[in-house]
Amino acid sequence: MAQIGFKSNTGVIRNNNEDACFVIPSHNVYVVADGVGGNNAGEIASRTCVRGVAEYVAANPIEDCRDDQSIYQYFTRCLELVNEEIYQMGQKHKENKGMATTVVIAYIRENTAYVINVGDSRAYLYRQGRISQITEDHTYVNELLRNGVITTEEAENHNQKNVITRAVGAEPAIKADFFQTQLEKNDILMLCSDGLYGEVDEQTLVEILGKKNTMSGTCARLVEEAIRCGGRDNITVVCLKI
Repeated sequence: MAQIGFKSNTGVIRNNNEDACFVIPSHNVYVVADGVGGNNAGEIASRTCVRGVAEYVAANPIEDCRDDQSIYQYFTRCLELVNEEIYQMGQKHKENKGMATTVVIAYIRENTAYVINVGDSRAYLYRQGRISQITEDHTYVNELLRNGVITTEEAENHNQKNVITRAVGAEPAIKADFFQTQLEKNDILMLCSDGLYGEVDEQTLVEILGKKNTMSGTCARLVEEAIRCGGRDNITVVCLKI
């Protein structure tokens, strides 16, 4: 059984927390979402997203999925339903127009992590003193980077680095990315919003994840460090130690 920790914080500058997270240990499903939209629309979008995923998992036993393809189809259908709900909310209520949310989901089965993402909330794998990013950001700047238009250094300081190109609820249809990675004993799988990785550099993430703390303590320490580094956005993190 994995050790689990999670923590969310508004940060220093924002007035409300538009992040949301949900852990479903009984089904080995873990979710982080980061809402976008004016007023409190982002907050509604992220909470609707994690609630929708949780309700889908509760109603449709993922354990019935027999192979990788059926797992991907399972989460594709889940996110299609969630996307439809959030999109319709944005269409029906003028104050919610433009509401959407990023999401990153992890499902653990035996020694395999299945990771699904839309937007720029990320999944990382920490193993034996090293960290690697599992997901790809759906952002304008990452598109430029992948196409060789800008350098990594230019991407870090780009004035449009927070512009996302895909989000749940932004369009009538949704396209998620799927990843699969093998897990080893003592690996840590970390899901987080950009409020964490946007403030804390990878070397510091490695140092904190490498400490022999509980996962709850690790998450608290990560959030503290993000706040110490500026806390300019909401910060949410979920950690699972295998």
